[in-house]
Amino acid sequence: MPTYTYRCDRSHRFDEVHAMSSVPDESPCPECGSSARRRPSAPHLSATGSPAYGLMDAAAKSGHEPQVVSALPGSPRRPGTGVTRHPLHAKLPRH
Repeated sequence: MPTYTYRCDRSHRFDEVHAMSSVPDESPCPECGSSARRRPSAPHLSATGSPAYGLMDAAAKSGHEPQVVSALPGSPRRPGTGVTRHPLHAKLPRH
């Protein structure tokens, strides 16, 4: 749930958590008891997406639960033939 900032007439600031469907415009100040109005504030926007969070969670998990593997990652390399059948390659100088 989002956090909302309030400020009363005596400049006391405090935060409250409310559902977006039921956010009051005013709330009693916990310090002086007077009515405090909701103040505009910047939303918390994350710079990273869920794939980045998944990567951070996996990295944190691997610190105490390392993954056991049976082979090196990636596909095995196939030996190349070294011979090309392309007609334009036949015109290239050979070493």
